[in-house]
Amino acid sequence: MKRHILIAGERGAGKSTLIKSLQKALGRPVYGFRTVREKADAEGVHPIYIHRASDCREDYASGPENRIGICDGSRHDANSAVFDTLGAAYIAEAQPGGVIIMDELGFMEKDAEIFKKAVFSALDGDIPVIAAVKARQDIGFLKEVRAHPKAEVYTLTPQNRDVLAEQLCKKAVEWREKEK
Repeated sequence: MKRHILIAGERGAGKSTLIKSLQKALGRPVYGFRTVREKADAEGVHPIYIHRASDCREDYASGPENRIGICDGSRHDANSAVFDTLGAAYIAEAQPGGVIIMDELGFMEKDAEIFKKAVFSALDGDIPVIAAVKARQDIGFLKEVRAHPKAEVYTLTPQNRDVLAEQLCKKAVEWREKEK
């Protein structure tokens, strides 16, 4: 049986919004992480931070200790050490009865070996994972994640997002009921 839901799609398709809906439908304790791309500074550089998935946006603190990288549209600089420390720790905190949110898996963590091991350990496990996965085909890590035997991949587009949200929320409720 497929245990995990992976949502692939382009930026702006609604992956994070769908994950929040699924999280609410499951009604379980939340573990894992969310990445947040902040507004650009005066030079057009966007800092990107990682936060616990259970934290409310108003509680997010952003600083060098949780900055996973920066991008300016043409260049991306990743901080693998933050993925390997905070990112891996947020996944490892998961407890049975909860759900692991990974929002989102992308190319910036391709060199973060400890983090990648934590991702695959979660996918190999029995705690449900709901993850947004960049649709890029040129990153081996992302291809391996999407091919995981316990994961089902759904491609989200602006055209199918309402129907897919309804379908996946129904699936989440079925998970919840089955495990009571």
